[in-house]
Amino acid sequence: MESEYAIELEDIHKSFAGKNVLKGVSFQIKPGTIVGYIGQNGAGKSTTVKIILGLIDQDDGVVTVFGKAVDRDDPQYKRRIGYVPEGADLFDALTAREYLQLVGQLYGLTAEDAGSKAEQLAEIVGLGPAFDRRIASYSKGMRQLVLIIASLLHDPDILFWDEPLNGLDANAVLVIEEILQELRNRGKTIFYSSHIMDVVQKLSDRIILLNEGTVVADGTFKQLQADQDTSLQQLFNEMTGFAEHGEKAKAFVDIVMGGGVNETTQTDADHAD
Repeated sequence: MESEYAIELEDIHKSFAGKNVLKGVSFQIKPGTIVGYIGQNGAGKSTTVKIILGLIDQDDGVVTVFGKAVDRDDPQYKRRIGYVPEGADLFDALTAREYLQLVGQLYGLTAEDAGSKAEQLAEIVGLGPAFDRRIASYSKGMRQLVLIIASLLHDPDILFWDEPLNGLDANAVLVIEEILQELRNRGKTIFYSSHIMDVVQKLSDRIILLNEGTVVADGTFKQLQADQDTSLQQLFNEMTGFAEHGEKAKAFVDIVMGGGVNETTQTDADHAD
C-alpha cells in the first residue's frame, strides 16, 4: 500500500566542507498540495530539493517519496518527478521540438509522442510559432516555458519548481499560475520555491520557511499570520531576522547621491549589518 504522503523528510542533516547546511529538517507533504518552500539565499532550499531528487545524499536522516526511500537508480521513481531548476542551461543548437523530444525519450516516451505532446503544450502557452526555431534565438521567458514543458511531458506526480516564473511576461505568469492550481486540483504535488513572496502567498496551500538550515515556520498563510494583519514578506523578514531593509536602502542612496556616507548614515548602516 502506498504511503499517504508524497514526500517525507525525517531529521535530514547535510554539511559541505564542515559547514552545516541542513540541521534536522523534517516535514511530510500529502499529494494534491502546493507547498511554498522559502528562505534566504544559502538557507538550504536547493540542498533539500537535490536530496529529494537523489542528486546528492544526505549525511543523516531519511527521505521517502510515496513511501519508498529515494533511489537514484530507480527509473520509476524518476518518472514520477518533474523538475524546473533555477537558471538551467538548454542546448542552444537544438530547436524546442528537438530538445523536448530528447527529454521525453529520457522519460520513456517515443520521440513522436513527446514531440506531438510538447507541440500542443507549446501552442497553449504561446510558444507555438517559435517551436521549430533554435533555442539560441529564444528570450529568457521563452526558455523558461521550454523548461516548464519539459518538466511536465511525462505527467509526473511531483513537481519541483525553483523560481519558475523567471523571465515570463504578465500574461504567461497568469497562465502558469492557473496551470499550477489545476495540477494541484488533479492530485499533483507541487514543491514551489521563489523569492516572489506575493506569488508564494497567493498560490501555496502550505508554506515552509527555512532559515539557516532549520524549519522555523510551517503551515498555511493564515496560520503563519497568527491573527496579525501582515504580508508573507513581512513575516519572512521577521522570521529571518532581516528588518533593516529601509535603513540599508537609505544608506545606499545616500552614497549614490552624496558621494559618501555621513556619520549619521554610517551609524544606521552599521546597525543594519
